[in-house]
Amino acid sequence: MKTYSLLVLLSVLSNSAYAIETPVAPPPRIDAAAHVLMDYHSGDLLAEGNPDQRWEPASLTKIMTMYALAHELKEGNVALEDPVTISEQAWRTGGSKMFIEVGKQVSVKDLLMGVVIQSGNDASVALAEHISGSEEVFAELMNQHARRIGLKNTHFTNTSGLPDPNHYATARDLALMSRALVRDYPDVYALSKIKEFTFNGIKQPNRNKLLWRDASVDGLKTGHTQGAGYCLVASALRDGMRLISVVLGSKTEKNRGAATQGLLNYGFRFYETHRLYAAHQALAQVRVWKGEPQAADVGLVEDLFITLPRRRHKELKAAIHIEPRIVAPVAKGQRGGTLKINLGGKELMQRPLVLLRSVPEGPLYNRLVDEVWMLIQ
Repeated sequence: MKTYSLLVLLSVLSNSAYAIETPVAPPPRIDAAAHVLMDYHSGDLLAEGNPDQRWEPASLTKIMTMYALAHELKEGNVALEDPVTISEQAWRTGGSKMFIEVGKQVSVKDLLMGVVIQSGNDASVALAEHISGSEEVFAELMNQHARRIGLKNTHFTNTSGLPDPNHYATARDLALMSRALVRDYPDVYALSKIKEFTFNGIKQPNRNKLLWRDASVDGLKTGHTQGAGYCLVASALRDGMRLISVVLGSKTEKNRGAATQGLLNYGFRFYETHRLYAAHQALAQVRVWKGEPQAADVGLVEDLFITLPRRRHKELKAAIHIEPRIVAPVAKGQRGGTLKINLGGKELMQRPLVLLRSVPEGPLYNRLVDEVWMLIQ
């Protein structure tokens, strides 16, 4: 991905009217209940089908289990070396297992590996009980994280993904959830690319078969129940561009892998992502009336990425609109303008520009002069 100066974006290629537009094929047809293909950096959806349909997430639930545990690790509330005593309830949990035993002590690290690689429902419950006292309380922590991330159609009642009428998510939310895990806790995310894990003398492979088939795929998670069908969230990185694919309700394990591979190949073939501006980069100066100094830089709060059909980024145009009157005192972060990005006469996005420093009031004489000029203008 490349970073472009404002001057480059403000200028339009002199021959843009004759530019050859790269054709973009329609997305592949996906034989599944729902799917999305999201660019990690920009958050743009490059392909979708029923993105907001509520669906049983099965073991894709464990993406949020991983996220919530990673948060507890970061906060120092739990450590990877901590021993966890396995309860009978955790041991009895149905579905996929890492084969822990009642009364034995297992480290948080091993249980985390069991969740990520072996998709152990028993490990998920054991971790929840260790951190929160019960799986129900831990599930509420997961819901709190979901709301904070901005998930609109997701609710958890357990940590494993076992069926429950009030346990659901959508393809869009699962992509956003995965994006948050990669962004906020990359070390925990990286565990999902490990191909096998041995515990208690039993070696189990990662169920994400794409780890063996596509070198650019470096995680995430599979899921399957009778109601959910075969589900897969995968993330891949090629030449600095990361895509996240979500496939829900495929009919077979083979179909979910083929659908995911098709989506990833489509996105990397026809699109590219560029970083237009860095966070806190000075993009323009604004006049600050009655201030000292009398000017301040404005920029973006976050890096600005955009995903476009290949070879169209040179056609982008940027325009900055400054707030008409900014009067001191002003605080850092106060809005000072708007950045608009256009392509082919169509506005693609706009972002607020904020002051990159605070500006206090200037001396009395300067304030009086500015007061006069403000009246004249």
